[in-house]
Amino acid sequence: MSKFYNDILNVLSGENSLLKKLIGSPILFSLESRIFHGISIGLIALCIVYIPYNFYAGLYISAFSVIFFLFFYVHQYYYSRFKAKKHNSIIFGLIGIVVFGLNYFSNSGINGSTDLIWPAYLLIVFAISPYTQHFNWLLIYLFCFMAVHFIGYLNPSLIQHPFEASKGQFIDRITAFPMPVIVIYLIIHFIRKSYDREREITEEKNRAIESKRVKISLQNEQLEQSNAEKNKLMSIISHDLRAPLVNIKSYLELLATNEIQKNERPLLENALLKSTTNALEMLSNLLYWSKSQMSGTSLQLSNVNLLETLKSTLEMEKLFSSKKEITLTYDIAADINVIADVDMLQLILRNLISNAVKFTPQRGSVKIIAELIDDDCKITVVDNGNGISEAKQKDIFFIQVNSTYGTNNEKGVGLGLALCKEFIELQSGRIGFESTLGLGSSFFIFIPMQTNSNSIS
Repeated sequence: MSKFYNDILNVLSGENSLLKKLIGSPILFSLESRIFHGISIGLIALCIVYIPYNFYAGLYISAFSVIFFLFFYVHQYYYSRFKAKKHNSIIFGLIGIVVFGLNYFSNSGINGSTDLIWPAYLLIVFAISPYTQHFNWLLIYLFCFMAVHFIGYLNPSLIQHPFEASKGQFIDRITAFPMPVIVIYLIIHFIRKSYDREREITEEKNRAIESKRVKISLQNEQLEQSNAEKNKLMSIISHDLRAPLVNIKSYLELLATNEIQKNERPLLENALLKSTTNALEMLSNLLYWSKSQMSGTSLQLSNVNLLETLKSTLEMEKLFSSKKEITLTYDIAADINVIADVDMLQLILRNLISNAVKFTPQRGSVKIIAELIDDDCKITVVDNGNGISEAKQKDIFFIQVNSTYGTNNEKGVGLGLALCKEFIELQSGRIGFESTLGLGSSFFIFIPMQTNSNSIS
């Protein structure tokens, strides 16, 4: 019995239930039309029940009234649900007034059951008609209700009494009461369910809109950041890349006019060498960064020996640092293997060492140390140079517009550390630093080591 009851419930109210198919899809029909369909189905069912009852009770006028209602409901429902023609709420409301007015006089007037049905039918009219008509229908129904009762009161002979005052009236009330109650239940239940469903749909749409808004906001932030970085780069190019080219041009003009004294040439050439070296370093970083932003970075990870990968870079930086009388040493075990992109790793170390040398005074020292920590290799570049002030530390890994100058007035280009951060993170590594103003800095990177389980080639 329980299974049979559940099956009936599933048929009537399941996701693909017959009732939902009869009411119609929210995609094809408005809420007002779906309410009308649901109410029409309920009223058709009630009419089918009340027609034989009224004939049995001898209420022939009521029976024919219900038959009329039945055909009217079926007609309106069919054309609305299957012909997609909107129901006529005005005819619906007027027919109710006519039928209930006649039924009032044929069914014992104020002693009959008609007064129970008037409010329920008005509720139906409210449910299926536009909001703009509600007040008008309220006035019309109040007026007609009072008019019918006044006519019956002034002309009692117009009212017929088809049943006995006690037993017949009792049966009439008992059988009539369920109709308005069921109608009210159907309307409230359907409107509430429809409202809840529409609210869920609206909330889902709002969540989708909010999600899109967040994505758009993030995209706008990324675009703004990208534009800001491009503006910074243009500023760097316009100031720092132009300067050495102007200096070279000026030097060549002086050579052409033989206006340089022999004792001045070493100083000028040394200054030009520094300026050109900085420009070359910046141009290299710019090319790498531009390529990564425009076409994406091509990552070529492989298992490499750390010392062999960095040895040429370290020896080259050792040569450059010696010109500033800076001692550069490195402590990297020969058996350390890491998972890295060789070109990126060399660029990262070249930038870190170049910065350390740039901001370390003559006869200072720079150390490169590699140590194993869990599954990572930590590579640290330590110097005893100027250090970094706390005010500048928070923006150290962002592109800088304002150039910084080293201990020998070497110009910082503002891009190297931002590039280091981007490239080390692409290799599943991370970068950090510690610095004390006046005592030096320690920049370090963590990069994954080769293990027996890795099979990158």
